[in-house]
Amino acid sequence: MRSQAPARATSANPAVAMLAAGLVLVHLATAGRYGIFRDELYYIACARHLAWGYVDHPPLIALVTWVVSHTLGVSLLALRLLPALAAGALVLLTANLARALGGRRFAQVLAALGVAAAPIYLLAHHWLTMNAWEPLIWTGMAWCALRAIGGREPRYWLLLGAVAGIGLENKYSVAVWGLGLLAGLAMTQERRWLASPWFWAAGLLAGLIFLPNLLWLCHHDFPFIGFERASRMSGSRLVRGPAAFLADQTLIMNPVLAPLWLAGVAWLLRPGAASVHRVLGIMFVTTLAAFLLVAGKNYYVSSAYPVVFAAGAVAFERLTAARPRWMRQAYVSCVALSALVLAPLVMPILPVQGFLAYARALGGFTPVTFEKLGPEVLPQYFGDEFGWENMARQTASAYLGLPPDVRARTAIFANDYGQAAAIDFFGPALGLPSAISTDVTYWLWGPRGYTGGSVIVLGSDGAAERAHFRRVETVGRVQDAFSRPVEWFNVYMCRDFRMAPDLATAWAGMRRW
Repeated sequence: MRSQAPARATSANPAVAMLAAGLVLVHLATAGRYGIFRDELYYIACARHLAWGYVDHPPLIALVTWVVSHTLGVSLLALRLLPALAAGALVLLTANLARALGGRRFAQVLAALGVAAAPIYLLAHHWLTMNAWEPLIWTGMAWCALRAIGGREPRYWLLLGAVAGIGLENKYSVAVWGLGLLAGLAMTQERRWLASPWFWAAGLLAGLIFLPNLLWLCHHDFPFIGFERASRMSGSRLVRGPAAFLADQTLIMNPVLAPLWLAGVAWLLRPGAASVHRVLGIMFVTTLAAFLLVAGKNYYVSSAYPVVFAAGAVAFERLTAARPRWMRQAYVSCVALSALVLAPLVMPILPVQGFLAYARALGGFTPVTFEKLGPEVLPQYFGDEFGWENMARQTASAYLGLPPDVRARTAIFANDYGQAAAIDFFGPALGLPSAISTDVTYWLWGPRGYTGGSVIVLGSDGAAERAHFRRVETVGRVQDAFSRPVEWFNVYMCRDFRMAPDLATAWAGMRRW
């Protein structure tokens, strides 16, 4: 069957625009409710060391953070403005995708409401992280493919290449989405595009944009591979079997939306569907299967869902075209109600005590779980917003209590990138020097000239310190009522590094990814 041109826009959809604006405002209103997130602290630290790559991520997030910090500042509202705008942009783009698939006003609104009601997006757009941009990038690639194939406008391949290149500089998982596109083309009559100079020019453009990071990776022996391997072996990673992985998709995307995206997959792959629709359907299924087979984290597929939300909305609109109007109203009401129920579980809408009471009322249910965890006061994603400033203050108490001559040669060593980044963020106002750490990219930044003769150590049980230092003394305790239990620890004052001849020489063997 020949490709079909996507439907043309007729007029703006004010309901979609209002939904997008409302979502942005909710994110901005709640931006400062709790505290700064662990990864936001880390990206601020990376922004102070701009490079073409980092151990555990590409360079775009550091560059974006640098721009934000040098223009808007580092307040919570400043840091979270762009992610909030990305949430609104995703709503608009998903509605536009539904329109391009032939959806009329109702389908556009339903598709937009779907992405606005998905817990994983509500959470991802709360922080300045790579995950705030990824759904927008993946959806943009799908929209470009739809325009290039279905609209017979090959110049959109170039735009797709540019978006894909930016996506690779944001997060490497976009390559899986690109492989899904290749599979979709190869398995349909649209394989003719594989011989098109437009398609190869798009690939070349993406490669050129990605090239600086690729060269950095080559120069540093591809540290991301080592990081990913270490992450899988750490024991904290939530490894799910196929059934549990698929069940997680239902939770993180909102159980009420499961019929919508399942209908979207079926509609894209239906017999007699336009080949461009089948390309999009194969992209989604291939991406889902790939992450399932490699035991990826359950949220890795989440950026692919706007495509099937849009397709499902078109399918639902057509299915109910001749049905009683209440069927549409009933489903939209259920989606909206589910969003109201789930939003306080993944957004800092309520004060902490209010959240705890609300979570207890729902039996401790949470739609999103990222890691294998023990008992937590708050869910991991909220707990990682608490305790950082208190930790820095406890560290400052120990550091400033040292004699001036000892203080000048005392390093602050953190066992975790979040702890190190918190010292770097809160420390200057407290009189602390920059932290050192062997965790992820901090290892590349080295020991900053410290010899190991005098070190304050954070994030340890003391066993390693007693093995590495001749004298170890407990000088403080870090514990916050709402932080994660893994961030409750003693502060150790360690002297006389045992590993000869000094810390700088031993550093190469202390890498911890």
